Formats: sequence, C-alpha cells, structure tokens
Amino acid sequence: MSWGSFSFSPTALRSLRVDEDLLERQMCMKRFTTPRFNNYLQKMEARERAGPRPPPAATPPQVCHDLVVHNALFTGDLEAIQRLFPKGSSVDLIVESRGGDMRWVSREVGLWSLTYEQELTTPLHIAAGRGFAECLRHLLQRGADVELSPAGTTALHEACENGHTECVKLLLSYGANANAVSEDGLMPLHVCTSPESLQCAKHLLQFGATVNGRSLEEDNTPLHVAARHGLVGHTDLYLRYGAALDRRNDEGNTPLNAACAQPQAAEDLGRYGDVCRMLLSAGADVHTGDQDNQLPLHMACKNVNPRAVQLLLEHGASVNTMCYSGDAPMHNVLKAVAYKTEHQPEHIVRALLNHGSIRVWPGALPQVLKYCCSSPRTMEALLNAYDRLKITDTWVENVPPDVFQKHQDFYESLFSLANAPRSLQHLARCKIRLVLGAQVPSAVPKLGLPTFIQNYLLLEFRDYVH
Repeated sequence: MSWGSFSFSPTALRSLRVDEDLLERQMCMKRFTTPRFNNYLQKMEARERAGPRPPPAATPPQVCHDLVVHNALFTGDLEAIQRLFPKGSSVDLIVESRGGDMRWVSREVGLWSLTYEQELTTPLHIAAGRGFAECLRHLLQRGADVELSPAGTTALHEACENGHTECVKLLLSYGANANAVSEDGLMPLHVCTSPESLQCAKHLLQFGATVNGRSLEEDNTPLHVAARHGLVGHTDLYLRYGAALDRRNDEGNTPLNAACAQPQAAEDLGRYGDVCRMLLSAGADVHTGDQDNQLPLHMACKNVNPRAVQLLLEHGASVNTMCYSGDAPMHNVLKAVAYKTEHQPEHIVRALLNHGSIRVWPGALPQVLKYCCSSPRTMEALLNAYDRLKITDTWVENVPPDVFQKHQDFYESLFSLANAPRSLQHLARCKIRLVLGAQVPSAVPKLGLPTFIQNYLLLEFRDYVH
C-alpha cells in the first residue's frame, strides 16, 4: 500500500511508523542470532583479547654453495653476475667463505681437526669489500638488502674498511645506514683506518654519520681512531665537522693522548707529529692524563717522537709531572733509547733539559750509559747538564767494544775527563742555565748573544764533551 494511496490521519501515520520500527528491530535481532554472525563476533572478540597479530616471519636468506656463483663474486666477473642474477632473482644469499684464521673443530665425537674458520658473507659484502663497483651496482638494482649483516658487519663497513669510495657512495645512495653498528660495536667511521678511506669518511659525514659516535667496547670516537692511526686528513676532516677534543675513551685517553700513545715507526713520526699539531691548534689540553696519570708528553717521550714532544713543550706541557708509576718524561725517553736510536732520542733529551727537566741522579749515570751508549748524542746532551762528572772504570766497562769503536772520538773525549775538570766555558754555560731555569728556550734568544753562543747554551751537539 502506498503512502499516497489513501489519506491518513496524523494518529494513523504515527502508528504505522511505530510498527515499521518494530519490524526492522525484529529483523536485526534475527540476523544477530544466526550462527554465521555469532561466529564472526566470537572470532573478532578473540582477536581483540589476543592483541595485535605479529607480522609474518621473514624468510631467511638462502645459503649458496654453487662454486660458479662464488667464483663470479670473488673475481668480480660482471658478465657472469648479470647472467647469474637476472631480474626478479634473489640476490640476498648467504655465502660461506674461508677466513684467514684457523681453529680446532670437532666434526665427530673425540675427533678434532685444525681447519680454517668459515665466514658468513653475502654477494653484496663481497662486491663492496673488494671494490667491484659495477657488480655492486647490479646487485643493488636487483634489490639487495643493504642492511643485511650475517657476520655482524654491513656491506658499508666492508667498503669503508677497505677504502672503496665508489662502493661507499653506491651503498649510501641506496639507503645504507651511515651509523650502522656492527657486532663489535663499531660504526662505519670507526673502520676508516687507512689514508685511502678519507673520501669514504667524507661521504659518510655527508649522509649523516655522527662525528662523535662512540664505539661500544673501547668508547672511541672517530677522532680517537684517526689520531691512533696517524691519519692527518681524517683528523682535519673531523675537526671541521665539530669533533670533540676532550672526549675520553675507556682508558681515559683523549684524541691527543691516543696520538701520542700509539707506537710509531720512524717513517710515521711526521704523520703523528702533524696530527698532534692539528689537535693542539684546535685547543687540545696537554695536561689531561689517562687512568695512570700519563700525560701526552709521557707518551710522546715513550714512543720517541721529537716533533710531538717539541709541540707539546711549546704548548706548556709540564716536564716534571710524574705518572702513578713514578716516571717523569725524561725517564720514559731514556728507557727507549736503546731500541729507538733511529728516532733521534737525543733531540727529546735536549728539549726536556732546556725546559727544566729533572736530571738523572749522578750515581745512576754509569747504568744509563750502559743502556744508552748506542746513542752518543743522547749521552752528550745528558752529561752536558752537569758541571762535574766522576768517571770511573765502570763507565769504560759499560761501553761495549764495538760501540766504542763506532763512536771512538766521542767516548775518548768522555773518558779523558776521568782525571780532568770540565772546561771553564762549560762551567759558565751551566751557571747561566741554572739561573735561567725552565726559561732557557725563551730567554736565550733575547740575550743578544752571537748565534754560536746561543746554540752552545741550548746544548747544541758537537759530538764530544769537554
């Protein structure tokens, strides 16, 4: 019946609307009581009680044992890699490679064998670590996971450690995390340890790497790493990016301490000296010691770096501060003279004496001569700090015949003082130096003396004593 077919009174219309509402309510109740709807409500309620459903587990990468694939990856054969990894293929494979270290492995009960360690890696790691940039590009275009780290390091760590700049650029442009932390707690900047990795470090910083990021085990910043390895370019780069100079690692070392504490070959002294110069120019503190109260000057003397020592002295380093073992800088350098003569330790001994260092107890001079006789100039600088010497047969016995023959002129001049006093000229030098004290390097040039006399007062080497 249509609403417009008959004329209804207002009362009749209200009654019809009530009946219509009741009918609709009954139909809804019937639908709710059906088994299908009840099952849906029960399942929905159970899901709400169980909480959000965890995402489906990711499929683990497949392990690749195909030697053809291995050979293509390790040799950087681009054509073979393009053929082996076509579009749509999986490139996130696990490759087992033989490491350089060996260990004992038990393959059966009671039977052990010495074998090479097996390292887990991926095609992406292999290409990045060996600098195969085009192979790396192909793998990235096929969707390789840049964050995959089966052995605890990412492909970005591998590329940075080996200084492959182009590979670093590719990985970063495909979303690699510039602050990824390896299993050993190192960020990519921490593994930039060679001069060839400078451009890698630049790209990392441009992509947001933290210049003051800390390593988990040693608590080093990238500046600590650069200083420890004598990396001049890296040090300059990190300082320009605002690297902190006063951060201490777990041994209490600042970057300046780290640069001075690292053992250095003779050919590396210049690099470490340049690093110290940069750090000091940027405001590094020469009075900050490590856990044993060893100051940078103690460490530079121990490693016999004359340039670093001179820079530290020019910036106010204290020459007579003792570490907890009771050693002053002079003690450290004298202990190292015997096996670091090529480092020219005599320049350090002379610089320390000119800046007011304590001298060796006279009674210990024969023993010092025994260990330092291979560096006669060291002995010359040391002995010229005394106005008198008590030379005995012990002195002669402490110089081996081969060393005496090699430096005969010097030791003959020394042993001739057994029955003779020091020269008047030398006594005058000792008196002036005593008056000037630690101001000798700054005061002598102001005296207006001839250059020859100035050099004499500053303990210039003459290869004899008088």
